[in-house]
Amino acid sequence: MTNNDSTDASASADSPPTPEPMRSVHTSNVPEILAHFGMSVLVTTYQAGRLVILRNDSGVLNTHFRMFSKPMGMALAPNRLAIGCGSDIGEFHNVPAVGSKIEPVGKHDVCFLPRVSHATGDVQIHEMAWIGDDLWFVNTRFSCLCTRSHNYSFQPRWRPPFITELAPEDRCHLNGLCVIDDRIKYVSALGESNEPGGWRKNKRDGGLLMDVETNEVITRGLSMPHSPRWYRDRLWVLNSGEGGLGFIDPRTGRYESVAELPGFTRGFDFVGPLAFIGLSQVRESAVFSGIKIAERPQEERSCGIWIVDIETGSTVGFVKFEDAVQEIFAVQILHNARFPELVNEDKELLNNSFILPDDALSDVPATLQGIRSV
Repeated sequence: MTNNDSTDASASADSPPTPEPMRSVHTSNVPEILAHFGMSVLVTTYQAGRLVILRNDSGVLNTHFRMFSKPMGMALAPNRLAIGCGSDIGEFHNVPAVGSKIEPVGKHDVCFLPRVSHATGDVQIHEMAWIGDDLWFVNTRFSCLCTRSHNYSFQPRWRPPFITELAPEDRCHLNGLCVIDDRIKYVSALGESNEPGGWRKNKRDGGLLMDVETNEVITRGLSMPHSPRWYRDRLWVLNSGEGGLGFIDPRTGRYESVAELPGFTRGFDFVGPLAFIGLSQVRESAVFSGIKIAERPQEERSCGIWIVDIETGSTVGFVKFEDAVQEIFAVQILHNARFPELVNEDKELLNNSFILPDDALSDVPATLQGIRSV
């Protein structure tokens, strides 16, 4: 293992003070894995208010971060990234021309700049996904799936049939969504409840997965499940309360465990035979009391990103966060991006970077930053 400190070196003088460096330890093979697949990893931690970017820096793992207000769900589409925060959704677009000018010059192959901000209010945004040009998100506080709206805080699109009213009461803790063939097919929830906060009564094994198209519950008896995913013709899910990774047969609803990990599993993505899984240390609180993972001594619970071989269930590597970070929400692999950047606080850079259509480019001096067509 090696120790690694992360700092936010590119913030401008007008930015808020830089937080204390984030400490982590990792297995020595993590940079090699990132390099092999030509990728980086995006991680959100709402508890620490950070977007963490895991990058391979010439054979050394770089845990770069940007500050946000309670970042949770993320959604990636070609050259677009959306991040759901405490009261809004930020949309960022890749502008390579700006990335090429950031120090060290020529090193950043992706550079996300803010383009759209949509105010939702505190709806407890959980997982998100692009479906065509629509950005869908789990509105946990109102127990429904939504899209953005030009006129409203959100546009309700679907809710479980046992939820009888659109109320800000977190009745079932709807949290995860699974996309298959450009449509939302499955969702996860922590309880089949129509009462305010009713999911808490049976959180140890009241979790479920639902088919959005048929409105049927396909699996019950899970422990605080999160992050359903369709990969290699299997429906994967994190059985979070047990620190579990497994898959479900949609026909029978049977859950098959693949691995149990030393933390509350939430947020993951795949590349090849590997799953990158977020682990949270979980706080000593009423929310997590009574579940299996919380019964383990705190020193045996970890926070970080665990890399698991889905064919064998074995752990092949990890990045373990210390001190500042105890909880992970979303994990997203950024393919074909070895050293990405996201700019959200450098006011000088943002104020002097412009995106224009092709027919306007001929009238703009080439010396201006970040010019590109859309």
